[in-house]
Amino acid sequence: MDIEEKERRALTGDVSPEAIRTRLLAARVSIGMQQLEVAKELGLKKTTFHSQESRGAPGIKTMRYYYRQHRIDFNFILHGDFAQLPQNVQDKLFSALQSA
Repeated sequence: MDIEEKERRALTGDVSPEAIRTRLLAARVSIGMQQLEVAKELGLKKTTFHSQESRGAPGIKTMRYYYRQHRIDFNFILHGDFAQLPQNVQDKLFSALQSA
């Protein structure tokens, strides 16, 4: 997959709630977890995590979790910037984005 295709799939530069929602969903799918599992890891109610993901409005705690535990950083979640992500993380994210 070339860089233009990656930018298209990641919706790079699109900061709309819909784009952020797409990237949040890809982040969760790429780590192979269900909403309830991530919510438990975060110490949140499933409804709270579901709301963040579905509205495309992650909390700081959620973004910190993805970065610290899975190396998916704020730049990707909020802006679709992926260049700084490790290659294995990119591979998993783009696989998840492809199936979205």
